[in-house]
Amino acid sequence: MRDFVDGTAFNNEQGNRARKLFAAVVLAALDDAIADDKKYGNGPEQIARWARSRDGREVLSCAGIDPNERVVTGLMDFVGKGVRTSVALSREESERRHAAQQAEAA
Repeated sequence: MRDFVDGTAFNNEQGNRARKLFAAVVLAALDDAIADDKKYGNGPEQIARWARSRDGREVLSCAGIDPNERVVTGLMDFVGKGVRTSVALSREESERRHAAQQAEAA
C-alpha cells in the first residue's frame, strides 16, 4: 500500500511540474507577442492566432487553461496593455495597480 501512495504522490508531483513548464511556455508566448506589438504593432493578433492554433490550444490545455474564446480575448487584452509578464507578476506592479484602483474608487 505504501508503494502505491508513493507512486501516486510522485505522479502528481510530475504532473504539477509539467503544468508549470507549459505555463512558462504560455508566458514566453505572451512576452513574444508583446515584443511583436512594440516592434510591428500586431501583438494581439499574433497571440490570438497562436492561441487558436492546434499547438496553442494544446499548450494552453497542458498548462491548465481552458482554450476558449474568453481566454483568447484575455490574452489579447493583456498583450494590448504592453506590460511584460515578469513586470505584471511582480509585487511592485501588483501594489501599484491596487493603489490605482483605490484612487479611482475614492
